[in-house]
Amino acid sequence: MRLPSSIFVSVSLFTAETTAALYLSSTYRSAGDQIWQGLTLLFTLVPSVLVQLTLTFIHRDLGRDRPLVLLLHILQFGPIVRCLEAFCIYGSVGRVEEPYVSITRKKQIPRGGQSEEVERQVGQAEGKLFTHRAAFARTSVIQAFLGSAPQLTLQLYICILQQGVSIGRGTLMVISLLSIVYGALRCNILAIKIKYDDYEVDVRPMAYLCIFLWRSFEIATRVVVLVLFSSVLQLWVLPVVLLNFLVFFLYPWILFWQSHSPFPENIEKTLTRVGTTIVLCLLTFLYAGINMFCWSAVQVKLNDPDLINKSQNWYRMAVYYMLRFVENASLLLLWFIYKTDFYKLTCAPLLVLQLLVAYAIAIFFMLVFYQFCHPCRRLFTSSMTQGLWNCSSLLCLMCNSDSPQNRPIGKSPSPPTRQETANDGAHDTASDTTDDMPNETMYDMLNDTTIYDTTNEIGNNICDGINGDINHSD
Repeated sequence: MRLPSSIFVSVSLFTAETTAALYLSSTYRSAGDQIWQGLTLLFTLVPSVLVQLTLTFIHRDLGRDRPLVLLLHILQFGPIVRCLEAFCIYGSVGRVEEPYVSITRKKQIPRGGQSEEVERQVGQAEGKLFTHRAAFARTSVIQAFLGSAPQLTLQLYICILQQGVSIGRGTLMVISLLSIVYGALRCNILAIKIKYDDYEVDVRPMAYLCIFLWRSFEIATRVVVLVLFSSVLQLWVLPVVLLNFLVFFLYPWILFWQSHSPFPENIEKTLTRVGTTIVLCLLTFLYAGINMFCWSAVQVKLNDPDLINKSQNWYRMAVYYMLRFVENASLLLLWFIYKTDFYKLTCAPLLVLQLLVAYAIAIFFMLVFYQFCHPCRRLFTSSMTQGLWNCSSLLCLMCNSDSPQNRPIGKSPSPPTRQETANDGAHDTASDTTDDMPNETMYDMLNDTTIYDTTNEIGNNICDGINGDINHSD
């Protein structure tokens, strides 16, 4: 049985960030900065309360007679108690004989042949540790994107306004960045284990390193871009943030309404319809918070029994990163245009170039992870690079089809010759459409796009390769 080290890391980051935030808020109070003190406490206490509620909900403590545990959760000491409980369970393994065990069946990742199913006995202690790990994996994501990400953005903004970094603020910023990156890493691992629940997944250290570098560059770049933009255009940062948040918050609901599926009732038997709606809203709220700063590896799908989309869509990922890169570049351009003398000591062009290169490096490590380090890459029906290449090729063909050179030009009413008739026939044969795309996230406008001056072979290859969903191999 593995040591519950992930639980220890989650609790350590949670405790360190809360302590640093409380200390920094006390310094703001001493300096008379009540606004910064209030915002610092807000981004500390709100995610802490959500973490307590999540742990209580997953462990079903409300239906059990554990008043002391509930009291400690109310006092915001729940994660520490759960961590001690997990290590006590780990230490008691093997000392007492299990009264009964359960048998689980997992498939092994195929290595050149068909996958074999392996049976394994799971005792009560291991089952309890699995529940603890699952609970802390989810609370790490909540703490990262509903607490640490806004906290890091706020403290970096204060550093720019005050033109200095104190020891307390710098410590909190470093811990917050580590918490965000760790939360994004847990989100990636959680998505892999949910999508490939039938398989025995073994994540290697190189995969962890690639995810860490990918998320570090992506999140750090995004936070710096938002802070720079807000420092010169304070009134415009709120519409940008709200637009991003509303798009990702409403997107799962729009897909759910379009599917005409019944309202999910199997989340928790004790929940009423109102309680289920609140849980779903909190889930989509967290999903929007994740996508505000980085790509969410866990894609919410409300019409699925598990509420998670278990298919990996290369097209959706490619569109997200292309639009996010364009948005970051646009925000940096606006900052460069409207920057004041406050940044006279900063080499603005070099800073813009460094941020764009850093985001490109994040995309590079993402490609390396999915192409070489993903633990279930042998189950991919198509490689990520091929899927992204096909997506880019389709977009290029669409742009070429809309250009004036490739649009049909009216001809004179003179009778066509044999050669012109043959050319017209060849032109009609070469026309192809992109109907019947199997990917559910394809925009409907692609179905009506006509691509001119291409052969049937190129059109068919693009249509066959654009669907980047990952399916489980039998």
